[in-house]
Amino acid sequence: MALNTIFNSFYLIEPEIAVALLLLIVVLYDLAFPKHKHTLPYLMLAGLAVTAFFTFRQYYISSGLVFESGNVQGLIAVDSFAIFFKLLVLGASALVVLFTISSEEMKGSNDRIGEYYTLITGMILGMFFMVSAVDMIMLYLAIELVSLSSYVLAGFIKTSKRSGEAGLKYIIYGAVSSGFMLFGISLLFGFTGTTNFYQINHIINHLPEGNFLLSLAFVLIFVGFGYKISAVPFHFWTPDVYEGAPTTITAFLSVASKAAGFALLIRFIKIIFFAGFTSEGYWTLSPVFNWTYLLLIVSILTMTVGNFAALWQNNVKRMLAYSSIAHAGYMLAALTMLSEHGILAIIVYFVVYGLTNLGAFYGVILIHNKIKSEEVDDYDGLGYQMPFLGVAMTVLLISLTGLPPTAGFIGKLYIFIALLDAPHYPLAVILALNSVVSLYYYVRVIKHLYLNKPKQEREFSFSSGQTLLMLLIVIPVIVLGLYFGLLLELAKSSLTIFGF
Repeated sequence: MALNTIFNSFYLIEPEIAVALLLLIVVLYDLAFPKHKHTLPYLMLAGLAVTAFFTFRQYYISSGLVFESGNVQGLIAVDSFAIFFKLLVLGASALVVLFTISSEEMKGSNDRIGEYYTLITGMILGMFFMVSAVDMIMLYLAIELVSLSSYVLAGFIKTSKRSGEAGLKYIIYGAVSSGFMLFGISLLFGFTGTTNFYQINHIINHLPEGNFLLSLAFVLIFVGFGYKISAVPFHFWTPDVYEGAPTTITAFLSVASKAAGFALLIRFIKIIFFAGFTSEGYWTLSPVFNWTYLLLIVSILTMTVGNFAALWQNNVKRMLAYSSIAHAGYMLAALTMLSEHGILAIIVYFVVYGLTNLGAFYGVILIHNKIKSEEVDDYDGLGYQMPFLGVAMTVLLISLTGLPPTAGFIGKLYIFIALLDAPHYPLAVILALNSVVSLYYYVRVIKHLYLNKPKQEREFSFSSGQTLLMLLIVIPVIVLGLYFGLLLELAKSSLTIFGF
């Protein structure tokens, strides 16, 4: 009976099967055709397209749990919430593959490019399971699959000392956070006797009050989430890893990995603690643990530390790393509302933030190809020497700030709407002040591009493929800032979490 249930559930994990097969195909192709490594990115793109087809097809499948039998609940859930984040991961992955083709930094590791794409595929598989996990064991295995692949990718460039340092720091911080999380999971299992989210929900909703060990377990588990989304005080790995890792991997970690971490955190809180809705439509959570205070404190710390630390950075990648931390704080502020409005704001924000941040890192890659530097002082006058790229970077940085008429304004607007609907005016004021702070370090890059004199007269040109790819990123950033109705409808259709 159990085997029949498993086999009958395979159609629900077609995207995961497609990614696993892609991983196997990439490995075998790299071994069989070592002289045709230049075709690997196109093989990856074809595999991601096939996976996207199976993922889109899941929109027409009714929500369900995979591997459910009798009293044994499923390991992963298939719902519109998971499908949205899978598509987001696939989109980010496809762009990173295209970035890699343009990256001069990665050409020095071309002999190991097969391993590079294999590890990226492993990360994608892990993130697919992360966004769908409804069991503590699956949660931990998915996070470890993503983490182990990303440790190697962070230190992938063997000739770079800072890349090796990034990989070492990443694995040390990752191992510590993983240990905390595993200890929290063991405490939770010892208290409830189950690892399934839905069964844990049933148990803790019948508890009269909080319990110290149970609260400790949730705090320790949150350490793992905080590490994955770069929330303060679990962010220490982020600037060093973002600066030292290949820029393509930095872009991937800043969007795809963060998105998977947020999806898992949202699913964890809503399924395990959900007890109903208030008359205003906000979630009522089990009183055994107060998520509002924890998320509120972490959100304020994350956006504030991220923005103020970014002010002093001269390396553009390091500045974008702290910026990424601040953006995680903005999204945590929306999650603090514990409502469908808050989740809607996060989904909208992730689309515009992901597209904009990937574009900004692509600009860093193209500039590094030409000047071999990521220091902001070396960007002097590049706006005139690289006219198209200068304009593109300006648009992307304005969007990251959250100013109209870019898509970044829409993302931040919906977070403000979620906060003001609560109403939570103090947090909205703190977010607004932090946005003003962020304006300084984004405009600083624009100042170097246009207002500082170039250090030497030179002209740069880019291939038509590189120009087209940047246009494919910048145009939607502008269009979504003016016409965002379709994005809002997509976000609303992606709110369903199985069982709630």
